[in-house]
Amino acid sequence: MSVEQPSVPSPSNVETDTVHSHTSPSNRSTGLVGFAVLTSRILGLVREQICAVFFGAGFEYDAFVTAFRIPNLLRDLFAEGALSAAFLTVFTEKLETKGEPEAWLLASRVLNLLLLLLLPTVFAGIVFSPQIVDTIAPGFGITAEKRALTIYLAQWMWPFGGLVFIAAWMMGLLTVKERFLAPSFASAIFNVGAVLGGLICAFLAAPQYVTAVIRHLWWRTELAGIPGATQAVFGMALGTLIGGVLQILIQMPSLFHTGFRYVFSFGWNQPDVRRVFTLLIPVVLGGAATQINVFVNSNFASELGDGRVGWLNYAFRLIQFPIGVFGVAIATTSLPGIARAAVRKEIVEFNQRVSHALGLVFVLCIPSACGLAILGNLIVSVIYEHGKFTAGDTRETAAALACYAIGLAGYAAIKVLAPAFYALGDTRTPVWVSLISIVLNYIFNLVLVRKLQFGHTGLALSTAGVILAEFMVFLLILRFHTHLPIVCLQGRRLLKILMASAVLAVTAWAVSRMWVPVTSGGRMTQLGIAITGSSLLFAVTCKVLGIDEFIWALQAFGGNLAKRIGTVW
Repeated sequence: MSVEQPSVPSPSNVETDTVHSHTSPSNRSTGLVGFAVLTSRILGLVREQICAVFFGAGFEYDAFVTAFRIPNLLRDLFAEGALSAAFLTVFTEKLETKGEPEAWLLASRVLNLLLLLLLPTVFAGIVFSPQIVDTIAPGFGITAEKRALTIYLAQWMWPFGGLVFIAAWMMGLLTVKERFLAPSFASAIFNVGAVLGGLICAFLAAPQYVTAVIRHLWWRTELAGIPGATQAVFGMALGTLIGGVLQILIQMPSLFHTGFRYVFSFGWNQPDVRRVFTLLIPVVLGGAATQINVFVNSNFASELGDGRVGWLNYAFRLIQFPIGVFGVAIATTSLPGIARAAVRKEIVEFNQRVSHALGLVFVLCIPSACGLAILGNLIVSVIYEHGKFTAGDTRETAAALACYAIGLAGYAAIKVLAPAFYALGDTRTPVWVSLISIVLNYIFNLVLVRKLQFGHTGLALSTAGVILAEFMVFLLILRFHTHLPIVCLQGRRLLKILMASAVLAVTAWAVSRMWVPVTSGGRMTQLGIAITGSSLLFAVTCKVLGIDEFIWALQAFGGNLAKRIGTVW
């Protein structure tokens, strides 16, 4: 799509201060959303810790992860920004031109039509779960018990896809109305429900097994030979359904407080409804490409033996922590302003907002990636190495974590860039980039896993490589759209962030090599010193190099005290 270009100042005149002044309201919301997402990610790690304690990286956990991915397809297709990206521009225009009653009517119509498509999809998913499992995880067929467990768990978890879809629709509406707290904490509530509900259901399903694992944690009793792991993992599957229901309930008061009132109307032929679906179809196709990559990776991983799916999932959960706390928070709070600028064809402001968001992403995610890669063994051992999760599982998970970390900043940046294209009305670019990623992902997997025999680390490297390729293509095409440079990539800006991140990496490596901790407490102490020391030196380096993005990050995420520090700084 071509965008009508206003008179554009030269790149040198697009000053950092201007960018910052345009986006400061977003910064205040970013801190709030960042805190909510941080809470959610911590609870998500707790959920993974519990899985590691009770199931380690055994075949039960492989089955659970694979089964969860199948209904999770609906979340990744329709949630995770797809609804917001397709719906935000049309809903925003409706609010500004027709007022809230017409906008809420549009919201109801979109919900009704999507539910009409969703319900038969969930039913078909339950019926055809055996065929789906055989397609995405053919390696599981070698063990009949593993295949049967995966199918059984998938059939029970398919309704989760419908629940999370409704929650995503609520999140989209609240985000457009710039009510960020409830949708941000919805994921945290999901994790609470999944953990508490899952543990209760696991105990009811397999009390002997759950009790044995708890005794092992306290008194180091023997775990081998205790039956009931498959029944316990079924309890954790039921916990996901409980979490899905709670995710909806927490958002309902905030949604009705905005003035929304449900209307049973479809409006099949309404232009605005058709436009939403016209935008949604390419968004879903782009998401489908991502899911194809996930399924291709699952296919390769299923052939590598027990534990590989679990190691990759545990590692990616740690990668999702900075992506969620920084990338998703920045993207969520930046998107309304980016969309408004696109709707008004204010291309300079649009570029400034995107640049500001990417600057925050880089200054937070590049050092995070360095820290995760260097301190991977310590981090994984402190978080996961309990119960049935062994030291060998720690080594393999940390290896995958280091490979995933290569693409962390690119992954978070795509959270900003892809919705920006939809805001511009360009629905083709994200689809084409996603289709290209399918080809690249398959080629990388063939080379790294089957040709070079890198195993599960080859899958992690392939994922990182595909993400970085997607990021670079998005960036080049956005430059063509706006005819303006991305400010945070101008001149020495990115180089300075890389230099500060290198200081952080060297400091973290030095502390991690000072001594070899034996106890769990010693590992926690060493990790705490490494993170604190490297972060402080990173901050000092940012000050010396004059990295403005670090000050923005302080103001966005650090609260009032950090804002005062940023002002003095």
